[in-house]
Amino acid sequence: MKLLRVGPPGQEKPALLDRDGIIRDLSGHVEDIAGSHLDADRLRAVARIDPATLHAIDADIRIGPCVGRVGKFICIGLNYSDHAAETGAEVPSEPVVFNKWTSAICGPEDDVRIPRGSQKTDWEVELGVVIGRAGRYIDEADAMDHVAGFCVVNDVSEREYQLERCGSWDKGKGCDTFGPLGPWLVTPDEIADPHDLAMWLEVDGTRYQDGTTRTMVYQVPFLISYLSRFMSLQPGDVISTGTPPGVGMGQQPPVYLKPGQQMRLGIDGLGEQCQRVVADD
Repeated sequence: MKLLRVGPPGQEKPALLDRDGIIRDLSGHVEDIAGSHLDADRLRAVARIDPATLHAIDADIRIGPCVGRVGKFICIGLNYSDHAAETGAEVPSEPVVFNKWTSAICGPEDDVRIPRGSQKTDWEVELGVVIGRAGRYIDEADAMDHVAGFCVVNDVSEREYQLERCGSWDKGKGCDTFGPLGPWLVTPDEIADPHDLAMWLEVDGTRYQDGTTRTMVYQVPFLISYLSRFMSLQPGDVISTGTPPGVGMGQQPPVYLKPGQQMRLGIDGLGEQCQRVVADD
């Protein structure tokens, strides 16, 4: 099942994408694709609805972030062996954990704004994992029971802010519009193996990232179990699990985003994003 949220920013309503690619209105059945509605029993109830009974929505409507009211936006750094190699970093002995602020979240086709003074805004296609069931100290064997679904994330990053200024990575990761989510939240029954998905990203038609989740160092069940040692995971939390090689920082010489460019990115089975790059006001 492919779930999404459509409408103006802050006024999105829940929807699903039927097998014919028609967006169907779910607002008569669920309040939002968020919180308690991400519970497995709630999602099974939605899956039993006949899409033909739901009102069709204009395909030209804005698609918003696929999850609403996100509590935590947790990211994993250097989690692909080939990406670590391109940056000259060692594969970490434990997952590198950082945060994107929830104010960074935007829709998959919303503009990405380069912050004032930025010279090194970069791209990263990533597999997003959305938590559906709360937990602490989750056993790795039970971790997938806590997953509501998967989505595409563009972990937009300002490398100077992230790496060249004092402090944590977070201030280079959480600028407004640096967290496009979607287009869809895809339930686990549609993804045979989240660790065998092709993923790619292009800028102005040039493909920079062309990777696969097969090179992920720490896989999804381990990451969920690991993170739950340090924090409770709650419905609607998003985990962005790292990026394959091909980021702008890794090019020789480095290549960074400029206003007027366009990013396209996607992951097998999870859909595509497309963002125009603009200068922040």
